[in-house]
Amino acid sequence: MSKIIYKDESYAIIGALFDVYNNLGSGFAEIVYKDAIEYEFRCRDIPFEREKCYIVNYKDIVLKHKFYADFVVFDKIKLELKTVELLTDKHLARCINYLKVSECKLALLINFHRDFLDHKRIVL
Repeated sequence: MSKIIYKDESYAIIGALFDVYNNLGSGFAEIVYKDAIEYEFRCRDIPFEREKCYIVNYKDIVLKHKFYADFVVFDKIKLELKTVELLTDKHLARCINYLKVSECKLALLINFHRDFLDHKRIVL
């Protein structure tokens, strides 16, 4: 049986996300969910950084454009939020790239869909 990476931390994060979804439902912009998630993380003493900036190295230079992680939680889990009808391979590919740049091993891709809270674990 394989070991689930960051099982307890993931469980805590997903619990906070379900509380947000159960209280707000669907239909809001991503920024509203981010604000609510920040509130839940603070209430639960879950350590996080919001909009953490990462640089991208290319060969021997640093590219001028940076990317900002929605959240980095427990200093090791990348949390990416969406409010789309359906998660696609493009969303998964973006998470994989974010993992490479951030050196995190786990990303949680979350979609505040109209009918349910969809979440995927991406391990690098």
